Amino acid sequence: MARLNYHHLYYFWHVARADSLTRAAEQLHVSQSALSSQIRQLEERMGVALFERYGRKLQLTAEGQRALEYANDIFRRGEELEALLRHGIAPSVSHVHIGVLSGMSRNFIESFVAPLLGKPGVRFTLHARGWQNLLRGLGQYQFDLVLANAGISRGEGDPLWQSQLLARQPLVVVGPAQDRPSLPFPQGYLGRQWSLPGQSSEIRSTFETYCARHDYQPEVIMEADDMAMLRLLARDGGVLSVLPEVVVRDEISQGLLCRYMTIPNAWENFYAITRKGHPLPEALSALLREWSEVQVEGTVLRG
Repeated sequence: MARLNYHHLYYFWHVARADSLTRAAEQLHVSQSALSSQIRQLEERMGVALFERYGRKLQLTAEGQRALEYANDIFRRGEELEALLRHGIAPSVSHVHIGVLSGMSRNFIESFVAPLLGKPGVRFTLHARGWQNLLRGLGQYQFDLVLANAGISRGEGDPLWQSQLLARQPLVVVGPAQDRPSLPFPQGYLGRQWSLPGQSSEIRSTFETYCARHDYQPEVIMEADDMAMLRLLARDGGVLSVLPEVVVRDEISQGLLCRYMTIPNAWENFYAITRKGHPLPEALSALLREWSEVQVEGTVLRG
């Protein structure tokens, strides 16, 4: 009967989390060849392939994904055991890892994590990543939950992932408070200049469809995919922009920007994405239950 070699498992754990044999070898201060040999011995002992090898690149197999989930638990519990035996300290802190899509509204992210701030026994880390890196990290148990402004399509891992709609935020046209148009759209917007999300953005597509229905061609002088940058361009550039209202919430309340109009039937959706069958830390489970209970269509529920 094969017995698990925890030394080999420890090496596997580092490689899987680092997503790179080179980085893991540097962290462990061993050669890549020695590290590769240890993992190969673990695979031979267990009778399964844990990684698919594409040249120098490693990708976890389905068995490797399951092994990583167990390894995370094993070594986390090992650290707790060491703390208990050495110092008599029972684990009292839950550390949660939240992935966030790069470029999405920082105001929304803040509103989501606000209940965790100062919560006894809870610590959290935010990791900003691109879409594919978020899904890969979620699959490799680097994140407990991912926040995004797009749901999961069937071609991106379904049924591995599950999405929960947290809130819908209306899209608004904003600009300098002193230059608010006196006429409705499109007459009041002739000759105005715009700062808009990039061509690949759903917000951009929605706005251009709305413009086409009204035979209006916006003069776009600036583009940005990052919501924080769009907020700054709208605030400091003296131009018009289309954004989820939550992005410029503070600027509107301070009078730095003015909401000119709300685009009919146009929304930015915010989702929490988790891995099916993977239990969440209680702090996150409670947070998702709270959002689910108070969700109101068309609003951001906090702040």
